[in-house]
Amino acid sequence: MASVLIALGGNVGDVRMTFRKAISNICGMTQAALIERSADYSTPPVGDVPQDHFVNAAVEIETDLDPHALLFTLHKIEHKFGRNRVAEGHWGPRPLDLDMIAYDDVVMAKPELHLPHPRAITRAFVLVPLAEIAPDRVISGKTVSEHLKALSTDGIKRLPDPD
Repeated sequence: MASVLIALGGNVGDVRMTFRKAISNICGMTQAALIERSADYSTPPVGDVPQDHFVNAAVEIETDLDPHALLFTLHKIEHKFGRNRVAEGHWGPRPLDLDMIAYDDVVMAKPELHLPHPRAITRAFVLVPLAEIAPDRVISGKTVSEHLKALSTDGIKRLPDPD
């Protein structure tokens, strides 16, 4: 079984409910075990597109799927919840974004999939939730916590538990 870190994001609709359903779909469609789930965080949008704040979170799963099959399934789940990767703008609003951040210690650079995710270590909105569930996980030569120390977390706020 591979240990996989997945970042979740969205800012359209009831994102927190979408996360709950998407995580259930991830586990069901990949026959994965959910190992950890971070809290949800409110994060400011990136880029110059005027839009609402995002909600971001992270999960760690264990799965037997290979990275390409897992990516295909994640894209299928995004589509199920209303994401249209072809029609949306770069850094624009979206109901659900699922990014595979790390798959065990696999390193690959293919047009459709880069592992570990090449920009994850420069994005506090990804690293804050990851640091909650996998602070000592090594990605691109440093731990998640070490990468996070180099970034500003201004504007990132942990949301209260939904219960």
